[in-house]
Amino acid sequence: MSDDSTKTMWATFSTREAADRAVEHLVQQCGIARADVFVEPSTEANTAGVEPSGGDAFRADAPLHGEIRVSADIARTDLLKVEEAFRQVGARSVMAQ
Repeated sequence: MSDDSTKTMWATFSTREAADRAVEHLVQQCGIARADVFVEPSTEANTAGVEPSGGDAFRADAPLHGEIRVSADIARTDLLKVEEAFRQVGARSVMAQ
């Protein structure tokens, strides 16, 4: 999606749990196809976030090497709705390009 009608929007999250909830919100509340939502570390290292959560909460060796980024190509008309969905689940930052 490289035309002017879309933008790539991404948000960063401190836990994998929050990133997973963001994906859920994008798919269920915003109608974005799951195949169009991407989850990746915000750094070069594999990470489960910067704070332990879920099963990592009890591990001493949890890979806490940076935030987790969730991104998707969004229609310009949906930017505010997607930003709100990201913020509802605890996005630390939200950006569009």
